[in-house]
Amino acid sequence: MQKTIIHTDKAPAAIGPYSQAVKVDQTVYLSGQIALNPVDNQFKGGDIREQTKQVFANLRAVCEAAGGSLADIVKLQIYLTDLSHFETVNELMRAELEAPYPARAAIGVSQLPKGALVEMDGVAVIRG
Repeated sequence: MQKTIIHTDKAPAAIGPYSQAVKVDQTVYLSGQIALNPVDNQFKGGDIREQTKQVFANLRAVCEAAGGSLADIVKLQIYLTDLSHFETVNELMRAELEAPYPARAAIGVSQLPKGALVEMDGVAVIRG
């Protein structure tokens, strides 16, 4: 088993004792991303659209640092503080990912770090 810690300055630094991602062989375990700006690690507030776009940008940066892309995600978890945003997040997911889409869960939660409206984590498989 080969374990590699993934880090990039193009995604926000971890705000706790964890890594942006951990790659074990070809599998990459992506830590949760909220709408933090990677330049200053400050929360990028705004509406669900703005936050979701930033979350996908952060996930993309971590996937790229691991040698892959968003297309390599095989399982995605989406945490929403308001499930009425479900369709908006679906729309933005279709814009960011191509079919066939990853397996996914969308989970309603009472709150997220820094008052975020959305958080995503996942698993990617990167060959090569």
